[in-house]
Amino acid sequence: MRPLFVAAHAVADHWGLAAKACLERVSAAVGRANLGILYTTEAFAADLPSILTFLRETTRVENWVGAAVPGLCVGNQEIRDGGAMAVMLGQVPEGAFKLFSSTDAADFAARLGLWATANSPSIALVHGDPRHAGLPALIESLADGIGFLTGGLVAAGDHPSHLAGSVLPGALSGVLLAEPIQAVVGLTQGCTPIGPLHAVTEGWANVVAGLDGKSALAVFKAEVGELLARDPRRAAGYIHAALPVEGSDQGDYVVRTLMGLDTAQGWLAVADDIHVGQRLMLVRRDPIAAQADLARMLDDVCGRLQGRLPLAAIYVTCTARGEHMFGEPGAELAQVRQALGPAVPLIGYFANGEISGQRLYGYTGVLTVLTGTVP
Repeated sequence: MRPLFVAAHAVADHWGLAAKACLERVSAAVGRANLGILYTTEAFAADLPSILTFLRETTRVENWVGAAVPGLCVGNQEIRDGGAMAVMLGQVPEGAFKLFSSTDAADFAARLGLWATANSPSIALVHGDPRHAGLPALIESLADGIGFLTGGLVAAGDHPSHLAGSVLPGALSGVLLAEPIQAVVGLTQGCTPIGPLHAVTEGWANVVAGLDGKSALAVFKAEVGELLARDPRRAAGYIHAALPVEGSDQGDYVVRTLMGLDTAQGWLAVADDIHVGQRLMLVRRDPIAAQADLARMLDDVCGRLQGRLPLAAIYVTCTARGEHMFGEPGAELAQVRQALGPAVPLIGYFANGEISGQRLYGYTGVLTVLTGTVP
């Protein structure tokens, strides 16, 4: 029996050449597919309307979802510059999917609440706008209403970068998938703790002033080591704050960038809202730990498939990962491909933040494996 999903990618100076090359490689699904997923590099963001029109006319697939993204992670390539696109075509039972775009939970409920209630979607593949200030709250509220979200923050250029039936700007867009399509999702961290959990004893807005009753900067200096303590500016991009996920049985945490250090006041500035009583720890970017955690996540995902056939996979990884963390281009995705096997259609992209469940993460990789009954 032929696969439910097929995928292809291509690199070209002009979007038309890339689109034609992709279509040649997914031709087996043309004529029976009814759902398309498209990712392009930012070089083609302005061309998304033309690309969508071309793909609709040549594939006869009306329903397309995707985005212009900071980079593609496809095959054995990491493509951040120049023109490139990845296409996935799928045959999904009619009524088992729904495209959407929402700016707030009330808007979503008004337009799709009845469908979500009737169909109980198993997964939502989503794309977020990194410029939308209320996005973390929107992700959380939509997850409460429809279930598990997975995806990433996409390009934030001058042109609309979301694709959900049409090209549009939007806080959050994507596709809801319901039975018989199911999904197994895994999250892998790119940072490792360098000290214990601390309690925020003084803090407001994005400022951490006190940890465990001590100056936040004093705790920072005690944990990061003598070299970084002498010159905290060296910590930029290497040391981050991590906020544990309450109720997680896997020690999960969200990483937030340290935005600044106030040596006069002894304060830390964190890219998140901080409140007294919150728990916080310091973490560092760690390539060795990241590779080991990726292997752990892949083992966990493959185990949770429980013998079910993987139909397709989408891998979303932070822009700071890839070659920057794993040492060579394509090494991260190669590890994912080896775990899933060469027969599973797989596309991936770099994101400005990763979405899993009801939270927005950083420095992580999120793997979504679609499974279900092949019609």
